[in-house]
Amino acid sequence: MRVEVDQQQQLALWEAFREQYAEQLQQLDEELIKKAFFFCIDAHSQTLRASGDPYYTHPIAVAEILLREFPLDSAMIAAALLHDVVEDTEYTLRDLEAEFGEEVAHLVDGVTKISGTFESRQINVTASYRKLLLSMASDLRVIIIKLADRLHNMRTLEHLPREKQFRLAKETLEIYAPLAHRFGLANIKWELEDLAFKALNREAYDELKEALNMKRQERERYIQQFIKPIEERLRKEGFQFEIYGRVKHLYSIYNKMITRGKTLDEIYDLFAVRIILESENPSDCFLVYGIVSEIYTPVPERFKDYISVPKKNGYQSIHTTVIGPGGQKVEVQIRTRKMHEVAEKGIAAHFRYKEQLAKRYIADQELEEWIQWIRDLIEQPMEEVAQQLIESFKLNLYQDEIYVFTPRGDLKILPRGATPVDFAYQIHTSVGHHCIGAKVNGKIVPLDTKLKSGDQVEILTSKNQHPNEDWLQFVVTHKAKSQIRKYLNEEKRKIERRGEELWRKRLRKAKVHLNDDTLEHLVHQLKYHNRREFFYAIGSGTLPDDVALEMVLSVRTKKKRKEEEQRAQATEQLVEVARQSVDGIYVVGEEKTPMLYAFARCCNPIPGDEIVGIVTVGRGIKVHRKECKNVKVMQEQMPQRIVEVQWAQNPTGSFVVGIYIAGRDRPGVLNDVTAAILSVDHTNIRSVNIDSYGTHFEGVVTVYVRNLEHFQLLLDRLRAVKDVSRVARFEF
Repeated sequence: MRVEVDQQQQLALWEAFREQYAEQLQQLDEELIKKAFFFCIDAHSQTLRASGDPYYTHPIAVAEILLREFPLDSAMIAAALLHDVVEDTEYTLRDLEAEFGEEVAHLVDGVTKISGTFESRQINVTASYRKLLLSMASDLRVIIIKLADRLHNMRTLEHLPREKQFRLAKETLEIYAPLAHRFGLANIKWELEDLAFKALNREAYDELKEALNMKRQERERYIQQFIKPIEERLRKEGFQFEIYGRVKHLYSIYNKMITRGKTLDEIYDLFAVRIILESENPSDCFLVYGIVSEIYTPVPERFKDYISVPKKNGYQSIHTTVIGPGGQKVEVQIRTRKMHEVAEKGIAAHFRYKEQLAKRYIADQELEEWIQWIRDLIEQPMEEVAQQLIESFKLNLYQDEIYVFTPRGDLKILPRGATPVDFAYQIHTSVGHHCIGAKVNGKIVPLDTKLKSGDQVEILTSKNQHPNEDWLQFVVTHKAKSQIRKYLNEEKRKIERRGEELWRKRLRKAKVHLNDDTLEHLVHQLKYHNRREFFYAIGSGTLPDDVALEMVLSVRTKKKRKEEEQRAQATEQLVEVARQSVDGIYVVGEEKTPMLYAFARCCNPIPGDEIVGIVTVGRGIKVHRKECKNVKVMQEQMPQRIVEVQWAQNPTGSFVVGIYIAGRDRPGVLNDVTAAILSVDHTNIRSVNIDSYGTHFEGVVTVYVRNLEHFQLLLDRLRAVKDVSRVARFEF
């Protein structure tokens, strides 16, 4: 449906937009944003949202979120207005580049790559992470636009089908909210979590919201009682500040109720008090902490100093919990105005304070190291890194951090549960590879010891030490895991290559020829998953090459014998089948003359085949297919015994024929083959002789058919079965 928006309406929309965000637009390229605004309306004029609103209201809403929260630069706002143009309209990326320049087109392309790609299937999830991280590694603004896009979609989620609401909400809770947290976008994270919670468990959401509303006045009175003495003391000390109470968001409260098994009445820290100092001196935060601790009794184990040791996303603040009036616990956060801006807007604000644009680099050193690991990882083949990629992404989004030191006092940030081996790889890959022991706080400890914040770690190395598979059981950082796997895989490939060389030499010496496909079939019979595993056994010495050849040749001999037995059995079954209605074969020129005949067991002709007869002594005429090898021999040796025969015009009855079938074995494949045969009218199965050879199967199916056309239809149906690679008429 086309939504007509004339020029006057477009101007009215722009003026309203411009008036609302005048302050932000003054700092940006207003002409570029205006041009993108009108282009957006025109490009999306043919579509409506699920809510019935014009589609252009969505990209405009995304741009508004960015203007309120992250007005980094003009290109990002323009890209937000245009972010769905390439995906949903006839315009191409080249069109956008021509109209708005390379930078805007680059951002739109990044958002397009990760839009709508998260699916439930594992391979697609992995591909989506890959696109998301690739975009993040090239330009941080892509992620910020995508988060704003997801936020607006979640705000309008109720207009979508319930199944899609559930999928998007789950995706938001598992991926987008943690991503917002990782980048320090606190307000975005909280709203995404609450909106996802609302969609996933509406009943619990409504109950909790109603319960909190009923307690609102009580909470407000309490918070004012708590704040008053702090306000008076800070003014007396001459501080310029802002102080207020903040109710924790619904999803956070719900999670606490579930994990702790408590009711709402039993949770006392439903709100936190935030003190924002109008100061450039971080030391003032500690002075204020001292004042708060004088007024209220602090809970020591709940003190966290994120000013001296900031989080990876740049977050800085002092967190403390104190005992307020009535014995209730209250969380207090103390920070400067600059810290608050970074806390609310994350890395976006961090860049702005550095007076830099977030273009194709990440400022934080630790985060940059992770992004570089991602860049290296995405260059590898997809099947080798899929699970690593997902694990790494979730690890970096969710896990808490510990802070440990080198002997020189350098700080290293690691995930909780990290070991000395993780620490070694954090220093350098070669240190990790040759790590033989560790000293923690001066004492030698096992390599699987879990480190704690404040530990000083010294790594002991040896040139003779190398990674082993046991390390993978306890390391937690994905730099360590990926480097250990990389080393072990390379060592395994060396052993496989050595084993393959020994095998080839043994074959040449024995003058035996086996192609790769045949060998693959045979090693499956020896219980190896593939040839590489077979070569590894030879290369590692667990399977001597001469013994390996004896085993393979023995399996091949058994396989040939089994095939011969199977062929003989199938032949016998065909011969034993009684033919119905032999009233259908005539010697040419003698149609009305009765004759004794039988079908040859070697080729089993069916109506539609070209046939000939061979005169036998005392047993009448044997009917063969013309291409039968026995007919060719007879034509050379005794041509006088061959007579021309033909089928009756409408031969009746059922005829038995064998079908050779082969393919990749899997659960249910025989059932699929049987179903395909029975799907052809008037077809019955006489017998099935199919054997599995590891990952492959082959054998003979004997069926009843009416004629050659009927038989060809049956072959076509079988060729369409998944994993069936060869179907042919069974020849004896």
